[in-house]
Amino acid sequence: MGFIFILLYFAIIAIVIEINVLLFTLTGLKKEIARFQVISMFTATGFTTGESELILEHPIRRRLSTFLILFGAFSLAVIISSISNILADEFKSIELGVIILVLIALYLTLSIPKFKNFMSKSFDKHLQKNYNISDLPLREVMYFEEDDVVVELPIHKGSSIIGKKLEDVIQTDEDLLVLFIKRGDVTIRKDSYTTEIQEGDMIFLYGHQDSLQERFKDEMEELKKSEEKKTSNGSHL
Repeated sequence: MGFIFILLYFAIIAIVIEINVLLFTLTGLKKEIARFQVISMFTATGFTTGESELILEHPIRRRLSTFLILFGAFSLAVIISSISNILADEFKSIELGVIILVLIALYLTLSIPKFKNFMSKSFDKHLQKNYNISDLPLREVMYFEEDDVVVELPIHKGSSIIGKKLEDVIQTDEDLLVLFIKRGDVTIRKDSYTTEIQEGDMIFLYGHQDSLQERFKDEMEELKKSEEKKTSNGSHL
């Protein structure tokens, strides 16, 4: 009977995970990312830095993640206790069956398209009413299209734009915006378009990915190589 209890509890865990995946997708997160992050938080195994920011910087997702972490810790204790003690006399399959049915009903309810739309709109209204724009993650505020990106572009030695001004490099009809230039400890924002670019500058750009690739092809390739090198070095540690 103890093994049946464990199996039933695993069923509860699976349903809770699916419910939270649904809730995370209703906040705008992609399902594949949501599932991975939910399992990571539940098992307390950690999750990737880039994707974790999508959770940590979003107020509603933070609340959901808090529940998952606590429920995961509680579930681990329950499973360990059950495996070590397999107490058949205290096993109550009826109560667990009721819990499973309730959770399945909740999951099916959240899966209804009309209810999903209602919940999604409710989350949006809650964010607009209770949180400032500074509380929201960058992706929620600035990424209007799927190909919108914010790039930290390092100017390497031999770059073709060294000595040029960004107002001469970026055309007015291009889907690109200069946020600021980082030069050592100095942040150049007001004169970012009229400042001559130097080697070692970090240009923070916002815009369409294709426009960035076209206008700053060499710099983007250098950035890609640098990121691949960091990833390769990290995998060897």
